[in-house]
Amino acid sequence: MSGAPDESGAFFGRRKGKALRPGQGDLVATLLPRLRLPADGAIDPAALFPGPVSGLTLEIGFGGGEHLAARARENPGRGYIGCEPFINGMAKMLGAVERERLSNVRLWDEDAAALLPRIAPASLDEIYLLYADPWPKRRQRKRRFVSPATVEGFARLLKPGGRFRFASDIDDYVGWTLARVLPNPAFRWTAARADDWRLPYPGWPGTRYEAKALREGRRPSYLTFERV
Repeated sequence: MSGAPDESGAFFGRRKGKALRPGQGDLVATLLPRLRLPADGAIDPAALFPGPVSGLTLEIGFGGGEHLAARARENPGRGYIGCEPFINGMAKMLGAVERERLSNVRLWDEDAAALLPRIAPASLDEIYLLYADPWPKRRQRKRRFVSPATVEGFARLLKPGGRFRFASDIDDYVGWTLARVLPNPAFRWTAARADDWRLPYPGWPGTRYEAKALREGRRPSYLTFERV
């Protein structure tokens, strides 16, 4: 799940939960520095990987990494960039990278909003924002990651025909997102019928956040916006 910065740049969201296991701590200390994106300067996503890639995907707030690892596993020729400031989630993703030898994953463990302006324009094919923190209280909603500014940032980063995919089990956040993406002329909502947003994306592996929502009786929505 992703937190968000406010207008002053302050980041909202947890950085750390329970203590890491010794093996997880080792991965954070040794593997993460090899996979972490450069700390400053412009970033050409294609240049992050050892060889040519067939496409580039950014996932913001990957939680425990279930979706990111599954996509990287099934598409070894594609490049994946995952952002997650919560260190426990990052440690889980690092474990998957090591176990499955996922050479097509690069990671960012700081605020995703600070990363977006550094990525080369029209360089991404997909952006995923899945089960982001909904900040449900009215006074907190300005902390939501989706804003006119971030939508404009997504438009800058996606190639024509690229996709921004947003999933949430919180109806208010789904409506919030529609209200901020649809006015932007760079995007077209691809839904033609209800099943287009009620059913998961093709090849959807599920996430633990989604499983929790379903157990508690909340029905997720899966939005897809195309860069026009």
